[in-house]
This record gives sequence, C-alpha cells and structure tokens, in this order.
Amino acid sequence: MSLQVVLCMANNTSQHILGTATNLLGFCLFVITSFHVSNTADSSIIDEFTSVITLLLTFSCIFSFISIRTSNETKERRFEAIADYLFIVSLIGVLVIIMLLVFKFIK
Repeated sequence: MSLQVVLCMANNTSQHILGTATNLLGFCLFVITSFHVSNTADSSIIDEFTSVITLLLTFSCIFSFISIRTSNETKERRFEAIADYLFIVSLIGVLVIIMLLVFKFIK
C-alpha cells in the first residue's frame, strides 16, 4: 500500500467523524434547549447527561478538524484516534439519552 493511499484513508475517517459529530451535537443542543424551555431541566438527569455528551462531541469535532488540517502524519493518526474514541463514547451516550427519553425515565 502506498503512502498516498494511507494518508487518504486517515483523512477520510476524520471527515466522516467531523460531519456526523456536528449533526449529533445539534441533536444534543436541541435536547438541552427542549428541557430548558419546558422547565424540566431541574428535575431531570437527562439535561446534565446530555451536556456531558455535548462536550465530548465538541472535543471529537475539534480533534477531527485538527487531524484533517495537520500535515504531520503521526499527529494526524493520534488526533484521529482520539476523535474516534470520543465519538464512539458520545454515540453510546446518545443511545442512552434516547432510551431514557423513550422509556420515560425522567425524574
């Protein structure tokens, strides 16, 4: 496998993470806003949990962007791996949020 192919593969993943993470970030901000508008943010743990997931998604976006923009191959792979791990943890968190909303475990 040539060096050019390896470099393209790394940047492809970061671009997908960046786009998807920003979309999920919008979802989380919508959930937070919905709780604040409905005045249920004080009585629900979902609001705080969603805020943590939003923070993780934001860091995932930042590391993905840095991975795309850097010219250093080692840093590119490292930042992409960090973005990938943050993204999968955030994705699991979004799943938990959705399950909490669906099963109405709002306290």
